[in-house]
Amino acid sequence: MEIRPEFLLLSLVLVLLGSAISWHEGCFDWIKFLLTTLGLLLAHTSVNVLNDYYDYKSGIDLNTTRTAFSGGSGILTQGIIKPKSAYRFGLVCLAAAFPIGIYLTYVSGWQLLPLIFLGGGIIYFYTPYLTKWLVGEFLAGLGLGTLPVMGTYFIQTGRYGIEAFIVSLTPGLLTANLLLLNEFPDYEADKKGGRYHLVIALGKRKASRLYAGIMAMTYLCIIGGVVSKFMPAITLIALTTMPFALKAIIFSLRYYDNLEKIIPALKANIITVLGTDILLTLAYFLA
Repeated sequence: MEIRPEFLLLSLVLVLLGSAISWHEGCFDWIKFLLTTLGLLLAHTSVNVLNDYYDYKSGIDLNTTRTAFSGGSGILTQGIIKPKSAYRFGLVCLAAAFPIGIYLTYVSGWQLLPLIFLGGGIIYFYTPYLTKWLVGEFLAGLGLGTLPVMGTYFIQTGRYGIEAFIVSLTPGLLTANLLLLNEFPDYEADKKGGRYHLVIALGKRKASRLYAGIMAMTYLCIIGGVVSKFMPAITLIALTTMPFALKAIIFSLRYYDNLEKIIPALKANIITVLGTDILLTLAYFLA
């Protein structure tokens, strides 16, 4: 329960997407795929647990109203496990991911190292520092969107490519938007706990408009990738998640200040994020 395994599905999908792009180019290794998946799942687990620990210590999770999509796991606030145990477990997961990354660097190329160190830095410093500097959404999109896709592609091919980068923009924007919308229910608790993110900086009304704009940019990235011939035409099937995105946009614009009524937007947002990433993955395997 502390790990929140339902959220780890995002990491699995990102590795599949990066692998699908490399598969499309004729490069795929099962051992590298399995090690990449394990490493990213450990890293994502570390993010979840350390975030829970620091939000408990700052008092945020003691003041927020939990939903199925936000507000932490509730494990520490209920006293089910000790905070120090959660903290140690988060560090163990991060430490376990590191040698996997080093091995993959050895077999794929030293150019992977910057991604590993950047990702590790984001994981450890994210909640206690980075969420207070108005960069949380951007770094979430980078760490659980763009970097995993680019890193997986590099591990499989031994190079970075413009196509993989263009494709990785979509999950990057989607993950940033996922965090952005999930911050609405936690607005008061986050503000009291010392966080400083886009919803606090802009206010809920303007932040809901920003959410709509980022969502539009996400789909434009897919369309632009196909029009510029960097992405195969079949990737346009990812646009079929637009009705869910539209629902999330409408509800967030109307009910940005109503916790109960914005929950359907949070749900539609999750479906949009995972659905779009999965359909992009499927498109590359089919291509």
